[in-house]
Amino acid sequence: IIDEIGRELEAAAARTIAERGVQLVGTAHGNTLDNLLQNPTLCDLVGGIQAVTLSDEEARRRGTQKTVLERKAPPTFDVVIEIKDWQYLAVHHDVSASVDALLRGRSHPPEMRYRDESGQVRVEKATTALPVPSPEEAPLRTAPARQEAPSRVLRVYGYGVGKNRLRQAAQNLHLPVELVVDVESADAVMTLKNYYRRRPQPLTNAERRGVPIYVLRSNTVNQIESCLADIFGLDVAELDPMAIAMRETEQAIQKVLSGKKSVDLVPRNSYIRRLQHELARQANLVSHSYGKDPRRHVRIFATPRR
Repeated sequence: IIDEIGRELEAAAARTIAERGVQLVGTAHGNTLDNLLQNPTLCDLVGGIQAVTLSDEEARRRGTQKTVLERKAPPTFDVVIEIKDWQYLAVHHDVSASVDALLRGRSHPPEMRYRDESGQVRVEKATTALPVPSPEEAPLRTAPARQEAPSRVLRVYGYGVGKNRLRQAAQNLHLPVELVVDVESADAVMTLKNYYRRRPQPLTNAERRGVPIYVLRSNTVNQIESCLADIFGLDVAELDPMAIAMRETEQAIQKVLSGKKSVDLVPRNSYIRRLQHELARQANLVSHSYGKDPRRHVRIFATPRR
């Protein structure tokens, strides 16, 4: 049993132990599988990510861009359990399949387990999940919020959703979102699935007032971005920071291969920069990082600097 895996050396040690056939139980801070996958220190626990450049023929066959993200190795832990709250768990029984689905932008929802009011453990088998509730799950009006234009401020009330994450998601998508502290002044409500089931007073008030409620699978920036994109009618795929960064890197590599001396990329976080360096290396080019966070960026060169 390994408690609170938090360093790269600990993650590497866990893999070594698992490869020798020892059954491991470990804990790590990450809240969700998606967050763990994007943590450069701990992502090896679930297989890690690598950028792979496909041939033109393979890219056409898959119907994707030439650079795709794939799982680097088998996961150290075959099963991942997300602790949503004291009584609510999400179980990924096949981590390999879940990670592969996340990297391909597909839905692979976990099994949900929770303890009801009578103390009985309930199990909900995995079903296809969306970032917003289906009409059968939550028959609420979504049209009013969907009609909002990016030029008009959308007032959002978050119940159980991290305010800082909501702000970050709005900033990432450059959307005019204002967080409000009561349902009465909200144009839309965001909450999590486990809160929505309980029907607390704020959500009941929102239903009574006809305010659209959006139910998230998890309290992550990615989920909130998907929800906001849905509200504003935006193309989520085109707004994915990872996909944008990979396309940008591909274009920069082509420019350098075509004769340009160097190309500076847009500032990104350390994890995306590492993938950009890997792409440059695969193209037999040289790359370095410059500046300080949050303005630190990658520069790709045609030849090594003298």
